[in-house]
Amino acid sequence: MPIFLLSDYIKRAPTALPPLDRYAWPWHVTGQAVALVGEWLRTLGDEYRVHNDIAVHRTATVEEGVVLKGPVVVGAGCFLAAHAYLRGGVFLDEGVTIGPGCEVKSSFIFQGATLAHFNFVGDSLVGAGVNLEAGAVIANHYNERSHKDITVRLAGQLVPTGVQKFGALIGDGSRLGANAVTSPGTLLGPGSVVGRLELVEQVKLPFPPP
Repeated sequence: MPIFLLSDYIKRAPTALPPLDRYAWPWHVTGQAVALVGEWLRTLGDEYRVHNDIAVHRTATVEEGVVLKGPVVVGAGCFLAAHAYLRGGVFLDEGVTIGPGCEVKSSFIFQGATLAHFNFVGDSLVGAGVNLEAGAVIANHYNERSHKDITVRLAGQLVPTGVQKFGALIGDGSRLGANAVTSPGTLLGPGSVVGRLELVEQVKLPFPPP
């Protein structure tokens, strides 16, 4: 089995969040999104407005028409535009932007990441400073085939996940162009660039430095 470290993809995880490295694989994290986000909710202080299983930092902006289905944590300085839809265990770190019409399901989105508008992110970990242009989709399920179990390619080896819902692990500072699609089980190293209209099948390595 190849060696995997979440910290190779995402360098900064909030210390208040339950330690994600206690899980062997990213799909174990997303598979426990409801429990993890719910666990963190119970630790929050007065800087958050908490109602039932929804916590929104007092410095965050949530526009009219946003739908939050808990457990959800919205961190400091986040911006949620009209008609964004968050559900199924969602954690937003500081300064995250979720544009109009975006849907986020069972995902962790880290510091300063941006979903521009009309994006779908399902069962995924999105690193700090990641940017998704309009219409980019992180697919989390093989609807088009009868065998729906997801297999991840890592270090030239195929790793069975044992799950049918897992989107992607997107490393810090990556950028996805408009209407790009990542297939279920994609791993993108830090600084990856995905072109407009591009389809990524499971693994894309970072571009080499100039």
